[in-house]
Amino acid sequence: MTDTRADEGAERTVLITGAAGGLGRSFALGFAGRGYRVAVADIDTDGVAETARLIRHAGADAWHGRVDVTSASSTEELAVAASEFGHGRIDVLVNNAAVYGAVTRAPLEEIDPAEWDLVMGVNLKGPWLMVRAVSPYLPGTGRVVNLSSATVYSGSENWLHYVASKGGVIALTRVMAKELGRRGITVNAIAPGFTLTEASKGLMENAEAYGVDRGALRRASQPEDIVGAALYLAGADSSYVTGQTLVVDGGRQFI
Repeated sequence: MTDTRADEGAERTVLITGAAGGLGRSFALGFAGRGYRVAVADIDTDGVAETARLIRHAGADAWHGRVDVTSASSTEELAVAASEFGHGRIDVLVNNAAVYGAVTRAPLEEIDPAEWDLVMGVNLKGPWLMVRAVSPYLPGTGRVVNLSSATVYSGSENWLHYVASKGGVIALTRVMAKELGRRGITVNAIAPGFTLTEASKGLMENAEAYGVDRGALRRASQPEDIVGAALYLAGADSSYVTGQTLVVDGGRQFI
């Protein structure tokens, strides 16, 4: 049977940050499979170049660049370049860039203030700066998808700065939805559960079994499990959905 969704992104451009690997690369390939032009960016230039190569290999148009999402000038330069790739517009922004695997787990009294600032800078300031930079290029049918985390709802111990940053993404999403909604643009968030990326596997031994016994679906989450939520929030079927956070964790938590 032919997949009628294969060209749903025709003539639409998506910009994905944090796309050098992990979820970002999976998002990029998922959007490519739906016919989008895919612009990918990361601070890791080699990794994001490989993502672009894989997109082209899949038969989609790709552009890649470097971005430091904590820098206003860097995000603005990225927005200009990506909009040129998108013929003057960016239809979808996926704010995926984050500090995650390198975050130190420690009691709140032991968190290094410098690491706190780094986590907040990338995970919370970053999405704001990206939307600020991309906003002029978002059409009235534009979509913003922010990445939060289901750990916000479980309140994972010894991870205060990461959890707080991802909780802030939910708050940021709600305010952005109201402000950009006046132009017809939707802003939503995805809160994935523990997902088997390379970064996640590096956090612990036997990561494949972590939390599986707590889910309604008794299997580990793969990056591809999160892609469908992003495609939905970027597409026409979610045109009246905004300011929401979609938890994708296999039923480990019900919000």
